[in-house]
Amino acid sequence: MNKIVALLVTLTVVVAVVAACLAVVVQPFVTPARSTPPPVDPLRLEAHVKRLSIDFHPRRYDRPDNIARTVQYITDELTAASAAVSTQDIEVGGRTFQNVIARFGPATGRLLVIGAHYDSYNITPGADDNASAVAGLLELARLVGNAPPARPIELVAYAFEEQPRASNADMGSAWHARALRTANRDVGLMLSLEMIGYFTDAPGSQRFPAPGLSLLYPDRGDFIALVGRLGDFGAMRRVKAAMSGATPLPVYSINSPRRVPGIENSDHVNFWDADFPALMVTDTAYLRNPNYHGPNDTWQTLDYRRMAQVVQAVYAVTERW
Repeated sequence: MNKIVALLVTLTVVVAVVAACLAVVVQPFVTPARSTPPPVDPLRLEAHVKRLSIDFHPRRYDRPDNIARTVQYITDELTAASAAVSTQDIEVGGRTFQNVIARFGPATGRLLVIGAHYDSYNITPGADDNASAVAGLLELARLVGNAPPARPIELVAYAFEEQPRASNADMGSAWHARALRTANRDVGLMLSLEMIGYFTDAPGSQRFPAPGLSLLYPDRGDFIALVGRLGDFGAMRRVKAAMSGATPLPVYSINSPRRVPGIENSDHVNFWDADFPALMVTDTAYLRNPNYHGPNDTWQTLDYRRMAQVVQAVYAVTERW
């Protein structure tokens, strides 16, 4: 009898530990914060993606003419959204490039930063990576501009997330994060929008960066993902609650050690390095999209209806943060 009791106790402890680990990593019990965000027009998103991926292609470091045209387009759209727009100069390789910063709300207070890089990799049109997120940022600006927030928000289009400037101090988000740290700004959260336009309902279309994760998440690429560090557990709960309650689009999340492949792969990493809380909003990139970093990453491959729902969900965060 004592052995049976001991076994039951051991099993109970194991189950409790596993459940606790799952709760930390996946956060399955977050209660959606119901809201009704204003509509986002999928055709406007499509038009932005076409402009960025066709007219300004390629948006590469070594094509400063296209980079300048991209910056001007983003600046004009953000200005039309009633933002206070400025540029942050970035000195890279003896040349000057820009982040484009749109400010809403008061000048002081706890800051919410939402950013997306506008450059593209090599010769790819870069529709999902990352014209989708820039398009989302521009339409998010329209929503925020129509209902000015009580707290400060910065929407930022970043230069140089892709190679040859990825993962180093030349990234536009690194310049922005350093400037905020130097200015001693109180950054409550940074959201990095990294590929938000590719969705599929095909079974087996979703892959994972580590063994065992397939047991915790769907095998169809029909959801938007939130990615954060273990230390950003509280921020994840708040963002996931806001996003999952805003639209029918499923929202899954992971809080993970940084060494897991893909966890650091966007602009949020520079905010982590500056000791700010940050999360990535993503369709999971190469783990779902077969066109990643290739010539077939074109505007025709994206799902603008679900992409509009991502923008609505992020807008819900701006209302509740």
